[in-house]
Amino acid sequence: MKCKNNLWLIGLIFCATVINAQSISYSAQGVTEGFVGPTEVRYWDASKANNGYTLFGAMGKTYLIDMEGYIVNQWNTVGTNPRLLDSGNILDASTKNPSGFSGFIELDWNGNTVWQYSETRSNYFPHHDWTRIYNKKLNAYTTLYIANKNLTKAQAVAAGANPTTVQDTVVQMDAVVEVDMSGNIVWEWWFFDHVIQDYDATKSNYVGSGKKISDYPGKININLTGVPLRKDWLHCNSIDYNESLDQIVINSVAGEFYIIDHGNTFISGNPSGSIALAATSAGDFLYRFGDPARYGQGNPPSVGTNWTTSTTGNKQIGGAHDVHWIKSGLPGAGNIQIFNNGEYLFERTSQSYIFEVNPYYNSQKVNTGAYVNPPTAGYYTWTYPNNDAMKQNKFISNQVVWIYNSKNDQNFFSTIGGSEQRLANGNTLICSDSQGHLFEVTYGDANTSPQVVWDYISPVTQDGIKSVITDQYPMYNSVFRCYRYTSSHPALAGRTLSKTRTITGKNPQYYKPEDLLAGAEYEFSSTQADYSISQNYPNPFNPSTIIKYQLPVSSNVRISVIDILGKEVAVLVNGFQSAGVHNLNFNPTGFFLSSGIYLYRIEAGTFSKTMKMIYLK
Repeated sequence: MKCKNNLWLIGLIFCATVINAQSISYSAQGVTEGFVGPTEVRYWDASKANNGYTLFGAMGKTYLIDMEGYIVNQWNTVGTNPRLLDSGNILDASTKNPSGFSGFIELDWNGNTVWQYSETRSNYFPHHDWTRIYNKKLNAYTTLYIANKNLTKAQAVAAGANPTTVQDTVVQMDAVVEVDMSGNIVWEWWFFDHVIQDYDATKSNYVGSGKKISDYPGKININLTGVPLRKDWLHCNSIDYNESLDQIVINSVAGEFYIIDHGNTFISGNPSGSIALAATSAGDFLYRFGDPARYGQGNPPSVGTNWTTSTTGNKQIGGAHDVHWIKSGLPGAGNIQIFNNGEYLFERTSQSYIFEVNPYYNSQKVNTGAYVNPPTAGYYTWTYPNNDAMKQNKFISNQVVWIYNSKNDQNFFSTIGGSEQRLANGNTLICSDSQGHLFEVTYGDANTSPQVVWDYISPVTQDGIKSVITDQYPMYNSVFRCYRYTSSHPALAGRTLSKTRTITGKNPQYYKPEDLLAGAEYEFSSTQADYSISQNYPNPFNPSTIIKYQLPVSSNVRISVIDILGKEVAVLVNGFQSAGVHNLNFNPTGFFLSSGIYLYRIEAGTFSKTMKMIYLK
C-alpha cells in the first residue's frame, strides 16, 4: 500500500543495548507511543521485517493480521491470551480476564470448540498463563498452567512464617499444574513445598545452625522482606517449557524467575507419586534470576540520602512478564527472554526493557553449559549515555546478553503485561501491553544500530474500534501478548490466507523507510492522474504543515482555510498556476488561529475538494 498520510508520530528514537563479549552499541530509529495518532500499521520496512502474520487478542476477540493489518482470520469468542497451536487451533482462557479464569478452551480454525477444561478444585485458581506441551514420558500432549493454591494462616505459621507479617487468613502460593487431554491432573509443583526460613528454629525447614537463607538459593524464603504472606503472594504471570531439557521456567512479578525440573520429578502413570516427588528437594529451583537480595546474595534497591537519587542494587527485573526460552533454530536459542516492565526497580525515571539472559554464563561471559548462580557470574556497571534522560548508572548481570529499550525513557513503558518473541531473522517482536503497541525491532550488533521495522497500534479499545487514539489511561487498548507466524508455520501451511479488511475498515496508511529520510518526497499514488490534493503532513501539526496538490493543466487555483463554524479564516492560494505538483507550506501563526480542527479547500477548474487538518499550538 503506497498511502502515507496522517502519521505524525514518526521520528522518535528507540535504542537497544547489545552486549557481546566486550561491546555495547546504542541507537535505533522507530516510532512511539504518543498523545494523538492513528491506529493499525504505522510503519513497515518490508526488506528488514520478518514478514508473516501477527496474532493477538483484544477485548474478547482474536485477530490474525498480515503485515499491512488486513485480517486473514478472526475468532470472535476468545481473546484473552490466545496461542496458535501447530494444528491451527487457538488455545485461550475461557473468560476475558487474564488475571483469573476458570479454565481453558480450544477452538479450531473456524471457531468450533474442540477441547475444554475447567478447574473444579475449590482451592485452586488458574490465572495469567499456560502452555501446551508434548510430554515425552506420556507420549501425549498436556497443558501446564499457573494456579494460585490456598493455604491457611495456620499452615503458613507451621512452616515458619512470622505470624505478625501474615496479612490474610487465607494465603495463596502459586502452583504449576499439568493436565492431560482427558482432564486428569498428571503432575503438580507448588512453591509452598520449597520454602525455607530463619525465623523459627523449631520447624523442619529452618536454615540450621550456622546457616543463612543465602545458603539455600534453591528454596524461597517464606518471610521475604517487604512481601508479607497474603493472597496471590508472588503473582506469577508466565511459564514456559523447554522440551529438550524437560524443564519449566516460571516468572514472578515481584522480580524473579525460576527454573524447575519437570522430567526428573515426573513418574509416568503415577500422578500422586509425581506430585510427591516434585514436593521434595528434587523440585527445588535449578536456577533463579532477577533479585539476589531475596535470598541474601545481593543488594536491594535503595534511595539516596538526599532523596533525589536511587540505585537498583543488584535487582535486574521488576513487574516482568512473558519469560520463555528462545526456541531451537532461532538466533539466541537456549537463552531466556523476558519483558522487563521496569516496575519496582526504583529507577529515578522508569521505563521498560527486553532482556535476553544466558543462564550458563560465568563472570567471563563464557558459556559453561551448566546453570551459574547470577551473583557468581557477577555484574558490570551500565553507564547511561545521556544525562537528560535522568537515569542513574546501575548494575547489570553479566548473564544479560541483550537489552532493548527506548532512548527517550517514556516512549516504551508498559506498566503491566507485555511480550517479546525472537524471530527467525534475529528480529524481536514486542508487545507493549498497556499502550496496545506492537512493534518489531532488529537485533543489531556492535556495528549496526537496531531499528524498528514494523509498528502497529491496536484499534480495539474499551470504547470500540478507533481509527485514532488519544491520550488515555493505560490498558485502554490493551494487548496482553502478540505472536508472529510465517506462512510456512505448521498452523498456516497450506491454508488460504486471504486478506479481508483491516480491523477499522480503513485502507492501510503507513510509512516506509524512504519516508524517514530528511527532505523525502511524499508522492501521490500512480492512480491519481487528475486534479488532486493530499492530506496535509504532518497532521496534527505545529508549527507548520505541507499541503500537496496536483494540477493536470495550468489553472486558476484557490486554496482556503475554514474553521469548524464554516467561516473562512485564511486564503493560502488565489491565482493562476502552471500544471504539475505543488507543495504549499502553511504556517498559521500569521493568521492568529487557535488550536483546533480546520478544513482546507481547493478550487481549481471544475475540481473542488475539502480536507480536514488539526492544528496543535
